[in-house]
Amino acid sequence: MSRRLVAALCLGLAMGGAGAHADQPVRLLSFEDLKGWAADDHGAALSVFRETCPDLDAPEWKSVCALASQQDNSSARQFFELLFRPVLVGSGTPALFTGYYEPELQGARRPDARFRYPIYRKPPELRPGTRWHTRREIEEQGLLKGRGLEIAWLEDPVELFFLQVQGSGRIRLRDGSALRVGYGGKNGHDYRSVGQELVRRGIYRPHQVSAQVIRSWVRRNPQAGQDLLWHNPSYVFFREIGNVPADKGPLGAMNRSITAMRTVAVDPAFTPLGAPVWIEKGGGTPLHRLMVAQDTGSAIKGPQRADIFYGTGEAAGRVAGAVRDRGRMVVLLPIDRALALTGAG
Repeated sequence: MSRRLVAALCLGLAMGGAGAHADQPVRLLSFEDLKGWAADDHGAALSVFRETCPDLDAPEWKSVCALASQQDNSSARQFFELLFRPVLVGSGTPALFTGYYEPELQGARRPDARFRYPIYRKPPELRPGTRWHTRREIEEQGLLKGRGLEIAWLEDPVELFFLQVQGSGRIRLRDGSALRVGYGGKNGHDYRSVGQELVRRGIYRPHQVSAQVIRSWVRRNPQAGQDLLWHNPSYVFFREIGNVPADKGPLGAMNRSITAMRTVAVDPAFTPLGAPVWIEKGGGTPLHRLMVAQDTGSAIKGPQRADIFYGTGEAAGRVAGAVRDRGRMVVLLPIDRALALTGAG
């Protein structure tokens, strides 16, 4: 998100309430309705589901999670089909899928002629839920300079911007070591898409815009590029993450490592964090897969909106940055909750 917002787990439907769905149609499906369901690796999805399942507090989730901890991956499909029911939330509008990743960037602990753009911690006066200065004001007026809030420095302001969009990253230092940073707060302003702004200005058409296209345009047009980045008033602060093994993914909204191609970021007002989610993504590289809703993002709003985590590094970033596909997203809920929500119980 930042696209990756640390969210509370007591969220409407997630904890048993259905109020968030009062203005949204909700439909009970069968597993036969899920395209490609039988061909997926359900064991891989179950392993990811177990990572965050203990954090779900509602009684119906606790009983499911207790059984998940005893389940062998070889019978994972039967586990999901026995204890869950697919629920489609939202109108007939197709889902929108995008992608995100964990950047891996060159950086330094101290500034110099090469590394001049700081990654900041949250200033102590910024309180959760309050609105602070905009991105333009922070950068143009140097409001954070000289306050000892710097974690590290990067060499490219565009990469710093995209690090904030992704919400986490790995910084490779000169001595060969690395540090990881994760979401530490934001300035309280809503995220605005710079890609959509390029389209609005008539510079590109919607199908032409990707993260790499934005990077290239900003670098070719430094002054106009800076103005474009300031179009997004949201500013993300970071914290250093020291307790996540190098072979694990970054921390998501549930404060646990997320998994490439099995974690999806959702709007928790409509999809419970920790719930299994079946996605049917179209586009040039269709994807039908059981994932787990373990993350959130400030640009991820609505019942049929999802962000797929593609992994760490440049290759993952190239793929994630080009994803903007339609399809369908279906949440799997414990049977009692699914029946109660859809009125089928």
